[in-house]
Amino acid sequence: MKQILHKLFEHQYLGRDEARTILQNIAQGRYNDAQVASLITVFLMRSISVEELCGFRDALLEMRIPVDLSEFSPIDIVGTGGDSKNTFNISTAACFVVAGAGFPVVKHGNYGATSVSGASNVMEHHGVRFTSNIDQLRHSMEQCNIAYLHAPLFNPALKAVAPVRKSLAVRTFFNMLGPLVNPALPTYQLLGVYNLPLLRLYSYTFQESDTRFAVVHSLDGYDEISLTGEFKVATSENEKIYTPESLGFERCPEASLDGGNSIEEAATIFDRVMKGTATPAQTNAVVVNAAFAIQVICPEKPIAACIALAQESLDSGAAIRTLKRFIELNS
Repeated sequence: MKQILHKLFEHQYLGRDEARTILQNIAQGRYNDAQVASLITVFLMRSISVEELCGFRDALLEMRIPVDLSEFSPIDIVGTGGDSKNTFNISTAACFVVAGAGFPVVKHGNYGATSVSGASNVMEHHGVRFTSNIDQLRHSMEQCNIAYLHAPLFNPALKAVAPVRKSLAVRTFFNMLGPLVNPALPTYQLLGVYNLPLLRLYSYTFQESDTRFAVVHSLDGYDEISLTGEFKVATSENEKIYTPESLGFERCPEASLDGGNSIEEAATIFDRVMKGTATPAQTNAVVVNAAFAIQVICPEKPIAACIALAQESLDSGAAIRTLKRFIELNS
């Protein structure tokens, strides 16, 4: 580690294999806490490269508890967090809308770190019990088009760095890895990021994999499509900036997407969206994220058609039926 740190302190970058080996060694406890903290600090002071991020991702995926749901060709919809916007569970709600529209979803999530309610918080609030049992996960996919993977159950390697991350109490490159290490290796992914440099970093990283993707960023700082202003969508084919109005939506104020001050408040908003009793701003944010997820799966469909599919999933009750069946199967 001493040689590695000297290299990094001299502003050099790690190769992909080198990064992979380092993270494997960290997971195996071969470095002490001070050395790991020093390594983390380097990446707080400079941007991580695509090669480094891919190498760290390779290591975590090799050490994960694998989940083979490839026969479903599922999608994951996730945000990086870190936008300090404290929105309600937009991505999680979009997952149920997409599943209700007939597209398989494998959601990979965790407890909230930068917001009141993460995906695991809202799932747990509804009585969902997390599992790594492949038969149960496959049954959930077969019965309601969605399975939920609680990240700590599938990434035991991260336990080795948990104390250091907790002591530092700052966002680290480990936070960036979460959206990239879904243990099911979904065929498709819609990823939301909180700034443009991350949009490019993740876009380049996804291009090094077989995942068909879209990376989205609202230009006013949201790690999802918020409809509070213009937003950018990057795919392997192109990058495009949209306005809410160009898609037939009204621009909404930031306060309209707030998740409240407790898990209970965030869950209440989530439920209202699923039941069709939420505000237009809350509903539209979920619909538009679900629509762009559908377009990742069906790139031949114009976005207007994808919006119509997402809206129909809510209006027909398919999304709420999917949620109820999911809770029934996983409680």
